[in-house]
Amino acid sequence: MRLNSLWHDSSGDVPRVNGQLAVSRAFGDKSLKSHLRSDPDIRHADIDHNTDILILASDGLWKVMSNEDAINLARKYKDPQAAAKQLTAEALQRESKDDISCIVVRFRV
Repeated sequence: MRLNSLWHDSSGDVPRVNGQLAVSRAFGDKSLKSHLRSDPDIRHADIDHNTDILILASDGLWKVMSNEDAINLARKYKDPQAAAKQLTAEALQRESKDDISCIVVRFRV
């Protein structure tokens, strides 16, 4: 990602593009296209017989929960949707102050 005009908000906590939108929200903003690029970061990983679960989540979950805590909680649920809902609920209970998105993929039960 290339940022030509990266400024912080008044509190200094959130980087903003051209002093307007937070970086992650600026990717889709037509008026800010000249200030950044959004090339995807693609990684390939082999999934073997030991891989049972994948958790894709936003920082609202990861700021309050370790990888191990999230995996241990998600493994308690056979239904991946139920696991994702519980992970989100747990992040809220741990007083996450950020947006929380969560997807759980089960490769085997």
